[in-house]
Amino acid sequence: MPIQEEDAKNPSNAYGETKLMLERVLHWYASAYGWNVVALRYFNAAGATESGGERHEPETHVIPLLLATAAGERKAFTIYGGDYDTCDGTCVRDYVHVSDLAAAHVLALNLPDGSGMRAYNIGCGRAYSVQEVIRTVEEVTGRKIPVQHGPRRLGDPAVLCASPAKLIRELNWKPRVSDLGHIVQSAWNWKRSQAKPSSPEIAEFLPQAG
Repeated sequence: MPIQEEDAKNPSNAYGETKLMLERVLHWYASAYGWNVVALRYFNAAGATESGGERHEPETHVIPLLLATAAGERKAFTIYGGDYDTCDGTCVRDYVHVSDLAAAHVLALNLPDGSGMRAYNIGCGRAYSVQEVIRTVEEVTGRKIPVQHGPRRLGDPAVLCASPAKLIRELNWKPRVSDLGHIVQSAWNWKRSQAKPSSPEIAEFLPQAG
């Protein structure tokens, strides 16, 4: 750690395996037909802009689940596994703000034509444990997060952290807004902007008239 693009690939779950399969397909298409292919390897896209945020059904991502708990929409947040070989026993992940991800896409689209396959990590080289993310959410929202513990989830690595060195070197990319505090604050701002005024759970967080 941090993971380099050229490191050995050995996916621990179906999610990673399907991504690797598609990259292999694209590699051969690029080779056979002269395609220009860029694979951008996301490491935990997170955060929001004023106009767009994260909402899934069902929701499985850490930060939206924590914010839903802070807003009183969930009774508690579940930590899956507390005995990993990490600083505090919880999984460690590298988070990247969606605006920095978008910037990487624009840079990739502006690469000069030329057949072949390129792959770039989009991460920050700095990762946070689940416990650290919980503390950050508590600081941003001013709410204590009720926590419950569950078993490890099958295929969850202890640590995932990406080196962005290649992306910085070749595309001049920089993670400008991917500080964890900013990521959480932006996601919380967007969530508040989407809340219905009649919702008692989050009403106290809404801006007051006057």
